[in-house]
Amino acid sequence: MQKILVIQTAFIGDVVLATALVEKLAIDLPDAEIDFLLRKGNESLLNNNPHINDVLIWNKKENKQKNLFLMLKQIRKRRYDKVINLQRFFATGLLTAFSGGKEMIGFDKNPLSLLFSKKIKHVISKQDGIKHEVERNNDLISSFTGPEVFKPKLYPSKNDFQKIKPYTDAPYVTMTPGSVWFTKQYPFEKWVELADRFPADYKVYLLGGKENIKECEALKNKSVNKNLEVLTGTLSFLQSAALMKTATMNYVNDSAPLHFASAVNAPVTAIFCSTVPAFGFTPLSDHSFIMETKEKLNCRPCGLHGYKACPEKHFNCAWSIETDRLIQTLKKNHEPV
Repeated sequence: MQKILVIQTAFIGDVVLATALVEKLAIDLPDAEIDFLLRKGNESLLNNNPHINDVLIWNKKENKQKNLFLMLKQIRKRRYDKVINLQRFFATGLLTAFSGGKEMIGFDKNPLSLLFSKKIKHVISKQDGIKHEVERNNDLISSFTGPEVFKPKLYPSKNDFQKIKPYTDAPYVTMTPGSVWFTKQYPFEKWVELADRFPADYKVYLLGGKENIKECEALKNKSVNKNLEVLTGTLSFLQSAALMKTATMNYVNDSAPLHFASAVNAPVTAIFCSTVPAFGFTPLSDHSFIMETKEKLNCRPCGLHGYKACPEKHFNCAWSIETDRLIQTLKKNHEPV
């Protein structure tokens, strides 16, 4: 039996996308024991995942360096056959290079990749179109599993679906206006406009973390739509995914909730402001729609991850996206795939 460690200690959405790798490893190497290393706070994303043996949690916020070396010690004790690092940063490079694993695999952009037994070229996009993040991650294991790419998958429990059942009696959509990066966020005023003009026969649930409560409460108070309800901060990651799964549509930024939708095959309208689909973080649901400006802006994209403010101070990549186009995806969602 092979022992495999998958490392992804970045943000929530990165962990969700990494589950595609877990799905494939479990199918192609059914006898393998798969562990997953992530940052503290993201561990509940992997609840109920039948393919994961153990979740290793690195606390990056408190005593970061001390906890890093404690984690390394723990990894070395486990004597992994394969250590697969999905990140390109020094800390996870250190965990990989000194893991004691028989095979250490990671991207060539990691500063410690010279110490890996196998390093894979990291490609942002490809000539004939978008190279998705799950494809990039799959490159790490394709030599021993094959080229087929799997989709990410989350596993909400029966209790998770029971928790959201009271919200599902009538047609509804979800909107998640928040994002870590300002220039990835559709503007607050545009969310208000979307809510105001939304068809009256739909309930609209606002989602997000506790850090988004104030923003969503303000959105509800400013909107004339009486069908808005703020669920922000009240649902867990998997409960939010469960609610998204049976929604008529889910409106999201280029952020983690987009990948929640992909991982439960929920209909989704993904709004790309300063970032672009070519970066490889597009939705993977059967019914998915990408909304971006029709204007040709020389400043877009302004960065891979986004900024705390528009570098050009106009934010036209977001303001020029028409609300009508977002509402139209409701009808398109009912059309055949």
